[in-house]
Amino acid sequence: MRQQKFLMISCAVLARECYSCASLSRNIIDIRIIEQGLHDVGEAKMAASLQNTINSVEIDKYDAILLAYGLCNNGIRNLHAELQLVIPRAHDCITLLMGSKEAYQDYFNEHPGTFFQSVGWSERSKDNLSNPESTTRQMGFGTYEEYVKIYGEENAKYLMQELGNGLKNYTQLTFIDTGMENSNRLKGELKEWACNEKWEYDEYQGNTRLLLMLMNGEWEKSEFLVIEPGNTISPTYDDRIIQSISK
Repeated sequence: MRQQKFLMISCAVLARECYSCASLSRNIIDIRIIEQGLHDVGEAKMAASLQNTINSVEIDKYDAILLAYGLCNNGIRNLHAELQLVIPRAHDCITLLMGSKEAYQDYFNEHPGTFFQSVGWSERSKDNLSNPESTTRQMGFGTYEEYVKIYGEENAKYLMQELGNGLKNYTQLTFIDTGMENSNRLKGELKEWACNEKWEYDEYQGNTRLLLMLMNGEWEKSEFLVIEPGNTISPTYDDRIIQSISK
């Protein structure tokens, strides 16, 4: 199989995993990282932002465009390209961190109410607040540092505690460990967080096989969708997750 050149468009949550896999891939991989908070601006804005990125690709430089995204609340609906567009069959990035949609579903079934974290999620968590168009920002939420400046430290702590009530339905925090740098440092912080929330704490051995298969051009139909030029992405609302349809 000849060596190919792909452009990978990835959510910042997966940045470390994508660069790691690119170093191992048999192909030549260029990577564009998109801010983590994109999924929080709504389907239409997320799709428009990703489509603009796709449209900016110099198509004569690449054999295909790869998307390191899941369906993400339909944020990839109707995306299309003048090159082959390849995306994993995944509801969201947790599938890409766990290695398969089956692994994700099995874990979810056994551990309902789980709040997932990874190195990328922990490092990029403030991106939702850095984007003025995000749902979080438009609801008026700010960072702890901003609240300290405006209201003082004690009031800032109270505000962050009250805003954190959106997590009240969770009962467990699970760290997905894909072997990236900073994992050990973050584990201690996440254990403390879980303890403070009175949650169970678990660690899951992550798996970057889907990302590496995506970069290697190993696009098994059960795990990846290939969108040919002239077609677009549509959700299926079944185990396939996404499908290719004519524009």
